[in-house]
Amino acid sequence: MDADVGRDIDADVDRGVETGAETGTDAAETGVDAGVEPGVESVPAGSGGGIMALSLPYQVVAAVALAVAGVFVCVHLAMVFLHVAPSNTLTKRHGQAVDDWIYPEFEQNWKLFAPNPLQQNVSVEVRAEVVTAGDGRRTTDWIDLTAQDAEAIRHNPLPSHTQQNELRRAVDFYLNSHSDDGTPNGTRGQLSEDYMRRIAMLRLDGLASLEGADVRRVQLRAVTRPVPAPRWSTEKNDHTASYRDFPWWRVTDADLPDGAARSRAEAAAPSRTEASR
Repeated sequence: MDADVGRDIDADVDRGVETGAETGTDAAETGVDAGVEPGVESVPAGSGGGIMALSLPYQVVAAVALAVAGVFVCVHLAMVFLHVAPSNTLTKRHGQAVDDWIYPEFEQNWKLFAPNPLQQNVSVEVRAEVVTAGDGRRTTDWIDLTAQDAEAIRHNPLPSHTQQNELRRAVDFYLNSHSDDGTPNGTRGQLSEDYMRRIAMLRLDGLASLEGADVRRVQLRAVTRPVPAPRWSTEKNDHTASYRDFPWWRVTDADLPDGAARSRAEAAAPSRTEASR
């Protein structure tokens, strides 16, 4: 009796062990199947991130973009170095190419590090002698052209170089090509006068107060106003503005906003007439 009971117990134990083993195997297989979906390859352990995590086409695009950016940075640094470096063989041979790269977007100067920075505001003003049907001949008040540029630049994240530099460089061009008594130095002096006059006419053409008026003469002046010291400073400086008046210039047809194109058309007309003959 005891022997039969012992055999039954041993048989139950063997069946339990086999059942447990089969259950564990099934559970392991089920876990593997649940962890990895069919048709999806597992990511190898230790695979890299960043650009290496991209697919091959995107890796190629990223590599090309980085290479182009690197080349641009190297070329730009080389051009800036040649621009600020003392005169040498490379700058003498390729100076024009360096200037074409630098100006006007990457112009370099030392104003930020100047020991005595400018403490003056220089503005350019213009007035005109006009003829109208109702008032006859009259002279306008002074019109601040620099204030117009400042208004266009203010709150503009991308102001044009024309708004920032046109007037300043025109005045510098005029002063550098004329003697102290206002006599032009050769053809550059006459060219600077034409340039100043045409800038003035281009600005006056857009004013509503002069609509319908015939502008006969224009005069420009440079006004220098010292920058006042801050309130916390004990520095005392003169706030009086100084003026430099340029001569009155007679306006020609070529000075009008559409005068250049009209002059070229008129100059070409005789040539076409002669050719037709």
